[in-house]
Amino acid sequence: MDQTVSVWLVLGAALIAANLPFVNERWFALVRLGERKSLWARLLELLLLYLLVGGLGLALEQRAGQIYPQGWEFYATTLALFATLAFPGFVYRYLYKKRHG
Repeated sequence: MDQTVSVWLVLGAALIAANLPFVNERWFALVRLGERKSLWARLLELLLLYLLVGGLGLALEQRAGQIYPQGWEFYATTLALFATLAFPGFVYRYLYKKRHG
């Protein structure tokens, strides 16, 4: 797999995974544990999906060659990017849906 395709794959997976907690009431879109998820449950799921997408990126980097060691700054930046990608789902769940639903 080309490295450019790997980057787009990780970005696409991050966009989908970041919005997943906000567009449904199931955990990881698979398991329904209750009637409604709280904001804290959604944030926990968001963090777990961040780790899952990070693992995908790590696996693709390992496949392309040697893994470059990262410091805390890298993880803080990618977590902020992941939270930014979750903004459309957050707006849909907590701002738009209440006015139009």
